[in-house]
Amino acid sequence: MPIHLTINTGKIYAVRSIQKSQSKAQGAKPEKRKAIGARFVLLRPAGYPLKSVFQEHPVVSDSKLFERYAQEQWYGEKLLSGSYLFDSRLYPDFAFQVVKVYPRHSVMGSQTTIKVEAKEEPKKTVVYDVSFDDVIGQETAKRKVKIVKRFLADPEKFGRWAPRNILFYGLSGTGKTMIAKALSAETGVPMLAVKSTSLIGEFVGEGARQIHSLYEKAAESAPCIIFIDELDAIALDRRYQDLRGDVSEIVNSLLTEMDGISNRKGICTIAATNQIEFLDASVRSRFEEEIEFKLPSQEERLIILEKNAATMPVAMQNVSLKEVARQTEGFSGRDLVEKVLKAALHHAIMDDCNITQRHLEETIARARKEYRQPPKEMFS
Repeated sequence: MPIHLTINTGKIYAVRSIQKSQSKAQGAKPEKRKAIGARFVLLRPAGYPLKSVFQEHPVVSDSKLFERYAQEQWYGEKLLSGSYLFDSRLYPDFAFQVVKVYPRHSVMGSQTTIKVEAKEEPKKTVVYDVSFDDVIGQETAKRKVKIVKRFLADPEKFGRWAPRNILFYGLSGTGKTMIAKALSAETGVPMLAVKSTSLIGEFVGEGARQIHSLYEKAAESAPCIIFIDELDAIALDRRYQDLRGDVSEIVNSLLTEMDGISNRKGICTIAATNQIEFLDASVRSRFEEEIEFKLPSQEERLIILEKNAATMPVAMQNVSLKEVARQTEGFSGRDLVEKVLKAALHHAIMDDCNITQRHLEETIARARKEYRQPPKEMFS
């Protein structure tokens, strides 16, 4: 391959040229076109065309080794500012964006110096604006999560006594997610929240890989909380379902991480379920603490109603929230807000008037009809 000497301001550079052939009309001799190998290129990790929370992103650990890797893989590729180079080996479809290239119109060569922009470390931010005071009732749960709060403040102090796995159980809307958010906000540590159903991928092995990626991400941000909602979606007792292969792999991967085989420090796993009695015994046995969330009492229901009614955009007229609290036995905090207060507000707006006792009592009656419990013999 020819070497061309380029003279620039008194200096002599040896620039390796890369020849590419471009055929003319049929029967004509191919015309050789010379492309100059770039002397320098700056790349920026751009990621995958499609994003997911659990995707693994490569990190350049050895710049010289990556330079050789890139020179061989993209040899002869045109380098234009703003264009993309896609990996096709270790991380298929992962893209690097060309930030700068010199000379401007050149290609990747075997002598090209390659630099990769250092990725800024994401700041540990707590996005939840929730405190324990926002959760009405659940005093037992608040007292028990003090263990986790103390651990997250000083993980090293606990050592092998760390609360690794905690299970929240109780009816939907009783404050399980709110307590987890409050724990993250008040301790100032990040929380990675995921629904179990999102872990079930299209292909066998995808969900298991997502579990390990989730815990790796948590380890990078430690101390950290992992909150797994709707645990029963993947950890249902085998007597009630025939486990698919991918779901079984997810459960096994989760158990491996919960057992601490990878020795990831500073991570507390909190899982939530509405039906603890249907959890698989092998999963349930991994939790050191089970914390129950109960339905609010009449007094607690009144506090929830008063606190939320004070922020409503439409005024209440001749309303007795005490009577509403009495009539809503068996309602969760979410039911009171979403099924009673919000529904009454919407009907008042449609009627073009203030919220009345009639609006509230009608929404209570409609909410009761929506909650039909399945027959007990269904799960016997």
